[in-house]
Amino acid sequence: MRKLSLMILMMLLTATTINAQGYRNLKHNGAQKAKVIYRNTIRCLGVERDGSQTLRVVGEGRNKSDAREQAMKNAVWAVMFDGIKDGGNAGCSTKPLITEERAHEKYEDYFNIFFLDNGAYKEYVNMSDTKYRSKEKSKTKLNYSIEITVQVRRAELKKRLQDDNVI
Repeated sequence: MRKLSLMILMMLLTATTINAQGYRNLKHNGAQKAKVIYRNTIRCLGVERDGSQTLRVVGEGRNKSDAREQAMKNAVWAVMFDGIKDGGNAGCSTKPLITEERAHEKYEDYFNIFFLDNGAYKEYVNMSDTKYRSKEKSKTKLNYSIEITVQVRRAELKKRLQDDNVI
């Protein structure tokens, strides 16, 4: 009985010590807790009458502008290749525009140019649905993450891909 009591006491002390260390790490050296942004999640917030989709997207980069640009690229990429996994509201088209397998490899030269920084993808992205102070930011020593609201003009993007004989 005494061994069991001693073992329970040791487990409680160990759990308390581990929990205290975890709390100290969360405080981040006296600062507030770092905000956690879940990566690889794209949520559809709604669909406009012109067929454009309003998406909530995460982007990462070495600074704020790189992270913002990467989020816009992620939104267009998801609409083109991945589809929207988190359909969210009714009416959100979850299917990708390009259903051909490995199309990004087959048309690699086309998409490398399309997704250049300040490339053609920007013609199909709009930030007008972004509400003031709706961005979620997270900064580490190595990178910057941001979650923003982006509107992708799906119908116009589909027309361009058809005109360029990608789909």
